[in-house]
Amino acid sequence: MFLKHFRRPKPITDAEYLAVYRSTGDLVILGELYERHMDLVYAVCYNYLRDQEEAKDAVMQLFEQLVTDLQRHDVQHFKTWLHTVARNYCLMQLRSRANQPVRIDAASAEYSDDDKLPTSLNSLELDDDSELEEDLSKMEACLQTLPTEQRTCLTLFYLERKSYAEVAELTGYDMKQVKSYLQNGRRNLKLCMRK
Repeated sequence: MFLKHFRRPKPITDAEYLAVYRSTGDLVILGELYERHMDLVYAVCYNYLRDQEEAKDAVMQLFEQLVTDLQRHDVQHFKTWLHTVARNYCLMQLRSRANQPVRIDAASAEYSDDDKLPTSLNSLELDDDSELEEDLSKMEACLQTLPTEQRTCLTLFYLERKSYAEVAELTGYDMKQVKSYLQNGRRNLKLCMRK
């Protein structure tokens, strides 16, 4: 009974968790907050990285990054902010992967008897990586030019793989609006990508 008066009540909302973490620096509180959204972070990372182990590593790296980022930034909407941080982290991983020097592994190369040059290399896909990097950067820039409603619906539907109903529930738009924003967003994204 005596100890009840000294116990700190557990925060309920993300904003309460953030406030307690900022005031105390308690990593347990941050861990509880992050755990609420870990599935979202993993899904975002997996959608970009397409590898389970890399996505798991990204989830852990992002937690370490949050320890300092949340002390420096005034975050109002944690879930949205976290989604953006996870997306940007993964895009940086893809960029750094594309910018790594290509190593030619003689063991994986096949040589023709005539010219002693490699006829196929699994690791030599420099053009594809640089094109992917350009496409990702351009798509990210084009997404930012879209109206908020279109960008939100496209992100939820394609990147987070939500259904029409889930997008409607998360955004508060009705089903017709969601489909309209998706259709117009796709069209505007294509137009921007062609420029």
